[in-house]
Amino acid sequence: MSTDAIAKLADYLDEKASQVKAIEAEAQAVIHNEGDQAGYEAVMRRKAELLAALAAEAAPLVQALGAPLAAEAGDRLNGFSLNAGNALRIGSVFYMSALLYPDEHKPGEPNNLELLAAEVRGWA
Repeated sequence: MSTDAIAKLADYLDEKASQVKAIEAEAQAVIHNEGDQAGYEAVMRRKAELLAALAAEAAPLVQALGAPLAAEAGDRLNGFSLNAGNALRIGSVFYMSALLYPDEHKPGEPNNLELLAAEVRGWA
């Protein structure tokens, strides 16, 4: 296990979490300020596409962790990507908007990707 590999993965996850937050803010602006449902749906699709690609894009960083951390991180990222892929496959905008948020999530709390990034950073 390399602390450098952990830091690189944590930084990557933080970057993706920031992108998700920016996409969600854009979606909220589109629906609330412009009342553009089709635009909202298009932005939510971008969020789901980002998450669907997450596991594959992060794979080299995950593998650099070595076992057993690679398995832990890989499983969690695969879950995010699988859920996003399902949301895209069925075309559910609600599902896309709910990606990364548990049922009991409260505004202002970190989403599951942010929690994973913090957890990975703690592995160092």
